[in-house]
Amino acid sequence: MTRIIGRMYNKLIAKPKTITEQILFEHLAGQNDNSVYISVRPDRLCMQDATAQMSLLQFMITDLPKTAIPTSLHCDHLIEFTKGSPKDLVAALSKNKEVYEFLLAAAKRYGMDFWEPGSGIIHQTILENYAIPGNLIIGTDSHTPNVGGLCVLGIGVGGAEAVDAMCGIPLEINKPKVLGVNLKGKLDGWNSPKDVILKVLSILGTKGGTGYILEYFGEGVNSLPATGRATITNMGAETGATSSIFPLDKKSMDYFSYTNNTSVLNLKKDLIEKYSHKKEILDDPRSFFDEVIEIDFDKLDIFISGPDSPDKLISLDAIKDASREHGFKTEISCSLIGSCTNSSYEDISRAADIAAQALKTGIKAKVPFYLTPGSRNIKNLIEKEGYLKTLTDFGAKILETACGPCVGMWNRTDLKQGKNTIAASYNRNFRKRIDGNIETDVFLMSPELATLFAITGNLSFNPEKDFLTTPNGKKLKIQPPKNYEISDIKLTKVNKGLAINLPDKKVEISIPNNSDRLKKLKPFPKLNPKDFINMRLLIKIKGKCTTDHISKAGEWLQYRGNLDKISGNLLLGAQNAFTEKIGMTFNLLRGEEQPISTVAREYKNKKINWIIVAEENYGEGSSREHAAMEPRYLGCKVIIAKSFARIHLTNLKKQGILALTFKNKDDYEKLYREDVISLEMIEDIKPGKTVKLKVKHSDGNVDKLEFDHTYNEQQLQWLTEGSSLNVISKKQKTRD
Repeated sequence: MTRIIGRMYNKLIAKPKTITEQILFEHLAGQNDNSVYISVRPDRLCMQDATAQMSLLQFMITDLPKTAIPTSLHCDHLIEFTKGSPKDLVAALSKNKEVYEFLLAAAKRYGMDFWEPGSGIIHQTILENYAIPGNLIIGTDSHTPNVGGLCVLGIGVGGAEAVDAMCGIPLEINKPKVLGVNLKGKLDGWNSPKDVILKVLSILGTKGGTGYILEYFGEGVNSLPATGRATITNMGAETGATSSIFPLDKKSMDYFSYTNNTSVLNLKKDLIEKYSHKKEILDDPRSFFDEVIEIDFDKLDIFISGPDSPDKLISLDAIKDASREHGFKTEISCSLIGSCTNSSYEDISRAADIAAQALKTGIKAKVPFYLTPGSRNIKNLIEKEGYLKTLTDFGAKILETACGPCVGMWNRTDLKQGKNTIAASYNRNFRKRIDGNIETDVFLMSPELATLFAITGNLSFNPEKDFLTTPNGKKLKIQPPKNYEISDIKLTKVNKGLAINLPDKKVEISIPNNSDRLKKLKPFPKLNPKDFINMRLLIKIKGKCTTDHISKAGEWLQYRGNLDKISGNLLLGAQNAFTEKIGMTFNLLRGEEQPISTVAREYKNKKINWIIVAEENYGEGSSREHAAMEPRYLGCKVIIAKSFARIHLTNLKKQGILALTFKNKDDYEKLYREDVISLEMIEDIKPGKTVKLKVKHSDGNVDKLEFDHTYNEQQLQWLTEGSSLNVISKKQKTRD
């Protein structure tokens, strides 16, 4: 039961409080006692360059002079890996000049911090510069919970929610339950924080965290460094959780000492007292959390996960059997370490320790090995400590401090197609995500394991049992990497790429009329009840459909500021339930199969409104609102799924699409290619009431199917007005 939030509002809060309870209560902006939603006021908004473009284009429509809360822009998603650092940065500055100038101009006009390309990955930059325990940070990236490792509540949001924050509108979220994760024992040896979150994923799956905030506690917390905790909270997003958080303790304060955050260090005692778990919670956790799961570090295996979902766990001893059963190659074509999940000083130092052991005996990487430091500051530090030289001597190619291959920004030249296997310390392994090749099997793991597999060239190696062979024929047992603590290390903050701006309405934000990269937005039209009569089925999707499937990243990232252009990638990765083909559907007007976006655009031009039907957890993955804006732009009125991922569901609501779930999931089988679907009296939709659709089949038979929805009164207003942005603009005009 949602005991926590209900008691908040009735002022009957049990003492002591969980960390989640404490932080949410401090940020509450109000709620209706009968509502399933609460409103909270965030302390800060952070946006990366790919999602920020559309958010800013929407914010410009409001005509407000500045952002209502502190906001930062981080240029990390648009740098493509082709040759490595620094050449890729030079190429990105040229290729993306128009976008970077737009973002910088917006930052100057509205008073936002601007982190230039090459400064670092957004989530590492937030840890180094903006983390204050007890704060609530929202970001236009699903891995914003990364900051939870430092006892900051981070929530990933869509672009329209970011616009709300910039306008001073509280963030509305479902009342979260709190799932306590009891960490027992001590983490050591080859076990890593990555194994911990992979184990959590194996328990919860990719949607089991939906509606929860994951809160970690127990003796095992003490053996996790702050950035290791961030790895765990970062990938909590893969469970569907709203956020994840750790308590504050000495290890947390070691990190603030490392970054010389005096504002936090000066309040060290008070903050630890406020944001650590009280004895009553530790003694009887099930009385304070809605649910509790336990992970015993002393019994934890070493894991990899894959190949096409982060919750598919395989212990090292089971890899050969899994390979035979599922048909993936154990030989790897390359190994990558980095991403926002595993690019900290500790991550890289542990990888360097493995490389150093190998180098002493003359062993180097057997396959291409790529390393991404999380920030310019981290890169400078590992160079100073000698780890960068160790890794490059070992065979590593250093990539720019950016997202790179993790978001598909990789111009891979060694293998364009064909079945192959990749080892990576990243956070997602969906098909085609990293290198665009549908036949690439990606396995997720710790950085030290990815480094080891760069030596073996094969996943079927267990460092606890197996030996390497040195060039002179001797056996070598690689020892577990040392735990390099940061308590005695100081991070020298360069922050060369940071521009702190005050609002200046004199700054002009110019967008060329002939630009492929940027295009001003036009508001979506208001709801017309007639549009919901005689809708056609654009596609019925089979199986997993993430935001990567709906709106591919990679080469399409360059068009994130041009809605018309990027709509050409609509559902490129979706599998058609009728034909099992990828990215194709049947054009009813032409009687032939075509790319889904092509059919959608023709239907739009012919004023044919359409719907999408999908299965479980539709919209899993990143926060990109383009996955909602593209179908809306091309004429989608309704999306029906067995279930939705949290951020994507909100994005659909914000953009004026009606999102419904099957009352009876078996009704998925009752929808066919030539069906004509009608929703009569859409204006009668009410919160908590089911919706009925009339489905007329090609044989003349009619089914009346029933669906659920989660719209409240405010969200139904978004639907009526055409989008949440239209509601904001309408209110702004009224005030003017």
